[in-house]
Amino acid sequence: MKAFWRIVRYAYPYKGTVILSVLANLFATVFALASIGLVVPVLQIIFDNTKAPEQAPVFDGDIMAYAEDFLSYEIGTRMEAIGQQEALLYVCFWVISAFFLKNVFRYLALYLLAPMRNGITRDIRLDLHHKLLALPVGYFTEQRKGDIISRMTADLKEIENGVLATIEMFFREPFIILSSLAVLVWMSPQLTIFVLLLLPVVSLLITRIGKSLKRASTRAQESMGDILSLTEETVSGLKVIKAFTAEEQKASLFARAANNYFSLMNKVIRRNDLASPISEFMGSLVMAIIIWYGGSLVMEPNDFTAEKFIAYVLFFYQIIPPSKSLSQASYKIQRGNASSERVLDLLDAENPIQDKPDAKDLKEFKDAIEFNDVCFSYQDKQVLSHIDLKIEKGKTYALVGQSGGGKTTLTNLVPRFYDINSGSLKIDGLPIDSIKLKDLRSHLGIVTQETLLFNETVAYNIALGKPDATKEEIIAAAKIANAHDFIEKLPNGYLTNIGDAGGKLSGGQKQRLSIARAVLKNPPILILDEATSALDTESEKLVQDALYRLMENRTSLVIAHRLSTIQHADEIVVINEGKISERGSHQELLDKQGIYHKLVEMQSFA
Repeated sequence: MKAFWRIVRYAYPYKGTVILSVLANLFATVFALASIGLVVPVLQIIFDNTKAPEQAPVFDGDIMAYAEDFLSYEIGTRMEAIGQQEALLYVCFWVISAFFLKNVFRYLALYLLAPMRNGITRDIRLDLHHKLLALPVGYFTEQRKGDIISRMTADLKEIENGVLATIEMFFREPFIILSSLAVLVWMSPQLTIFVLLLLPVVSLLITRIGKSLKRASTRAQESMGDILSLTEETVSGLKVIKAFTAEEQKASLFARAANNYFSLMNKVIRRNDLASPISEFMGSLVMAIIIWYGGSLVMEPNDFTAEKFIAYVLFFYQIIPPSKSLSQASYKIQRGNASSERVLDLLDAENPIQDKPDAKDLKEFKDAIEFNDVCFSYQDKQVLSHIDLKIEKGKTYALVGQSGGGKTTLTNLVPRFYDINSGSLKIDGLPIDSIKLKDLRSHLGIVTQETLLFNETVAYNIALGKPDATKEEIIAAAKIANAHDFIEKLPNGYLTNIGDAGGKLSGGQKQRLSIARAVLKNPPILILDEATSALDTESEKLVQDALYRLMENRTSLVIAHRLSTIQHADEIVVINEGKISERGSHQELLDKQGIYHKLVEMQSFA
């Protein structure tokens, strides 16, 4: 239940509306009791048992006795004045009025709680999104996207339908149950004690079923994460699936996940549906016992009359719906608790990439980036070993080597997407983990092979790193990136929506927008990760020209796929199996007849 109570804490900012809702529920309970209490005089009129006190009652501290005497006096005097038929009509009017006011205040209580219920969902969703933005890149390589999406959607919906709906019940149902019980005790302590002895048996049965429901709900939510992951993979990899005629294979995997979810949800739904009939049957059983035992009390000589017994049964019946709701709430809490734990697992995920308390500002990049004996491992696999590299300001450094050698990993250490395991990585003499993350990354511009654009306008995507950029600045950046001409030909120019992941654009156009984004940000340090490797010859020429312009007067770290593009780099560094094997200028490395020479020959031959 720890997860449940942590979710409940999100209600604290809405304590004002909660208090007002509680007050409304109190008034609703008062009028609910009044509407039932007024049934007694109606029955007395019908059975002609109304005896009016000779004088108006005086309040002596016992509110229940005073209310009974007042009703008897008021209705008795009415009957004497206007007759039995009119008195009955008079009482029925007040019964209707009490029911009306009960429902008005009940709706008001729900109306006041709506912002709390929706607000808690919104606040959790905002916290989840903020957490996603804060978590390091490495976290997402170990998680399935679909499972993360499932936690932010299906699990949140389960929390809303389960936990938050239950919170609403806790602000309403206990008032009705406790107040009705108080009336029952006042009417017949003996009968009420007898009834209360039956309730623990009912609670025990409901609790046992609720625990099994939580286990099934957890498995069902995990299964939904698998379904969403497979859906995301299918949508993003549709071209590959079709190209390799893997439709049947993917359909089989999805069917297996869907059938697993189907089976689990059948168990969840059946156990959830069991709550209502069990609670209703148990209520009926208790009602039958009350009628038997209470009827025997009526037959005995005492003041527990038939009218009072009928009213007692009606008051007890007032307890059954909220008790049934609370029993169902037990099931909903177990289902919601399973989802709450999955959501809180994400919120509690460890984030090792954070600012230190004494993190320093980096106002300007002045000197160099230095790797000193840097080692990095990922899941017990050594990726980089004893890297020593100094990247001086204003120079271009090219990283080359076979795929999987560690080139991209090395560049990912500079913006602190990952932290090194040993050695030191410094910028201007400052350890990289002692610099504020925002300052560090504000000095970096990154253009990758897999260009990521957002389902927004061209202007939005270019201005991502500088949201306050003017239209003129955006256009200037696009021109430097050789993107202005094709943007002008789009239906709405810079205000054209480019679709999901820039799907309305070609590969070269997306790459040029990515370069324009880096140009506008105007960073002193530039990281280019095989930015032209997936382009055709014409697009490559345009993009390469844009990259040369972007690299002017900047410190550049370039991962090169086509070696012809980095021949003029100040230094070329060959990375092989996580280590620096060779370094030097293009001609120096050719003269060494080593790994670089072989790579150049292979591309020339190709």
